[in-house]
Parts: sequence; C-alpha cells; structure tokens
Amino acid sequence: MMRKVVSAAITVALAATLVVGGAIVLRPGGEGPAARGSTPLPEAAALLAHQGGLEAQIAALQERLREVPGDWRGFAALGIAYVAQARTTGDPSLYPKAEGVLATSIRLHAEDNEDGLLGLGALALARHDFDGALRFGRRASEADPFGADAYGVIGDALLELGRYGEAFDAFQTMVDTRPDLASYARASYARELQGDVRGAVRAMTLAFDAAATPGDAAWAAYQLGELAFGSGDVSGAASWYRRGLELDPAFVPNLAGTAKVAWSRGDDRLAIERYREVTARYPSPEFVVALADLYRVTGRDDLADEQEAVVRALHELADGNGVNADLELAVFDADHGEERGALVAARAEWSRRRSVHVADALAWALYANGRYGPAATFADRALRLGTENATFLFHAGMIRLALGDQEEARALLRRAVAVNPNFSILHADTAERVLARLGDA
Repeated sequence: MMRKVVSAAITVALAATLVVGGAIVLRPGGEGPAARGSTPLPEAAALLAHQGGLEAQIAALQERLREVPGDWRGFAALGIAYVAQARTTGDPSLYPKAEGVLATSIRLHAEDNEDGLLGLGALALARHDFDGALRFGRRASEADPFGADAYGVIGDALLELGRYGEAFDAFQTMVDTRPDLASYARASYARELQGDVRGAVRAMTLAFDAAATPGDAAWAAYQLGELAFGSGDVSGAASWYRRGLELDPAFVPNLAGTAKVAWSRGDDRLAIERYREVTARYPSPEFVVALADLYRVTGRDDLADEQEAVVRALHELADGNGVNADLELAVFDADHGEERGALVAARAEWSRRRSVHVADALAWALYANGRYGPAATFADRALRLGTENATFLFHAGMIRLALGDQEEARALLRRAVAVNPNFSILHADTAERVLARLGDA
C-alpha cells in the first residue's frame, strides 16, 4: 500500500510542478491529441486526495521516511512535493529543502532513479535553470523511455531556452504517450505561442475536461480565463475566473483574475481591494506588481512605492534560494525607472537563453536606455513565432515610434489594442493616447 502511495505522490506532485510551470505544445495544423480521451492522473491520486492534499501528503511521506530511512522513492516523492508546495505557496525557501531530499534519493539509489531525476528536473525548472532541467529530463527519459513526465521536463526546458522546434517535438511525444491535463496544457501554450488562440482554447478545454480534481479544474479554468482576457474577451474571462473560484476557492490566481476584470471595467477600488487580498494570501511578484501599478495610476504613489519595494524583496528572496529571476526583473525595472538594471538583467538572461520572452524583455530594456536600433531587432525576434501578445506588440510599436517610423508604429499599436485593449495597467492608456496622436481614430 505504501509503495502505491509513494508512486501516486510522485505522479501527482510532479504533475503539479509541471502544469504550474506552464508550458507548451503541438505544431499548428497537426492532428492534435488523440480522440480516445484520457485520465490525467492514475487512480492512486484519489488515495492522496483522501489524505487531505499536499500538506497531508508531505506529512505522510515524512513519517514514512522516519520509519524507513532508506526509501529512495519516498525521498524523491518528498522532494517533488516540496517543489510543488513552493510553487503553490510562492515560498522559494522550500527549494533548498527539496534539493536536499532529492540529492538523498539519488545518493541512496543512483542507477535508473527516474523519480529522483524527474524531481531534480522539476526543481531546475522552478529555479529557471533550464540547461540543468534539460539534462535531468534527458537522464530521466533514458531511465524510462516510455515515461511521459520526462518529455514534459525536456520540452519545458527546450521551450524556455528558445529551441521551439525541439520543444514542440518533445511535447508531441508527451501527448502521444499520455494525453492528459498536463500534455493538453502544453498543447494549449504551444498554440498560443504560435498565434493560434482558438487552438489554444480548444486544447485547454480538453485539459479542463480531463481534470481529475476540483483544484486541477480550477487551474485549467484560470488558464482559460487568461486566454480570454488576453484576447480582449473580458466577459468570457470573468466567467472562467468565477467558475474556477467555485471549483476551488483556495486557488488564489482566479481571485486575481477577478481583480483584473474589475480594473478593466473601470472599478479601481474593487480591483485594489481584491489584489490586496490576493497578495496577502499568495505574494507572487506578478500580483504585487499589479497592485503597485494600480496604486501608481490612481495617484497613490506612497503605496505604489511600498509595493514596488516588496517586489524587489521577493526577487531577492528568490535569488537567495537559487531562483534566477533576471527575466522578470528586467521587465519590472524597465517599467519602473531602473533602466540600467533592466538592461544588465536582460542581457544576462539573453546570454543564457533565447526565447521570445527574453527577446521582448531585452528589446524593452534597450528602449528604456535609448538604444532604439538594437531594440527594434530584438522586438522583431520576440514576434518571430507569430505570437498575438499585446504587450510584445506595444513594445514593438513604441520602439518603432522612437525610430521615427510612424506608419509601422501605428500598425503595431493598433494590433496591440485590437488583441487586448486592457493588456497593461501601466501602458494601456499610453497606447490609446499615442494612437490618437498618430491620427488613429
């Protein structure tokens, strides 16, 4: 029985880390996931559910390891569970603990320890060590060539490194091996990256339908809400966020979604109220930045300063626990008056990986430092997959405007607001004002 619990713990916790990590897949025009349906987690997942979720799972594994200190699978499961807990609570101080127990698993059983290798891959992904994640994922795949989770780690790492063709191939293998919530979610992100938003919604709907628990379904509902909001469909987004909260009120990102909806509808007071609740429960930098920006645009500069200081403290906490946050820091600094720091961080990240998101961050940091020509080059690289991302388009448009190319600037900014007029608390009004000045009624 305990072996079954440990196996289920590994599967459930790893699925949480991979899906929360948010990843990719399926080439546009392909046949898509098999039509035979799927079960995203084995029936042993129900056993964990009866134990009270992740905290109970960790407690059970800790007790197991006190009784059987040589259980290498148990150490692997506990390490993966710590990674999942860090991702769901926003507490990076759990990563060193995860690293320690995963290292113990490998020390106890070095040969063909797929579970330990998958855990180390998930940890590397969480820390944004994508080269390391790729190595661990490949070693896990060698240990079990038919394991779908290894292809998830490999594909996630390749995607973040900007090696898109290889990433999509890895995820196609994952879908073919085990079509489930995790692989459908990756399929959705692949479609979105390549500009196929309808395909992204179809794949994420499959993920929602495949969800084995209310928490899984709440996560998928949030992703569908994000796809709707990113496409300018505020009402559709609001519906998915509400549905997610009904499924699992503890899944805080859906509450953040309702805050974003309130802002887009002009209710700044409600948006601030909800973001304050969100950041009190789950202090993710993304949501703290949103609260800071709301304070800034509503003239509450002292409160905005306080929240921006919190963002920097969170980045320092992440860095102290082995998480590379240069990408996020570059964009934040470029938007919040730290232009030199933004460029240093963006260049450092570009030296490590060449994804479209890093290209966009470097373009925006170069723009903030008055380096408009190089900025345009990287803005073009950010759009090379055809991604319909309003922020990418806004950045590219502002860069073209700085270069004096008003026609191209108008076209890019028009596309940005057409995709999503509410793409940024800080910049949405700027896009509208610039378009009006350029004669775009």
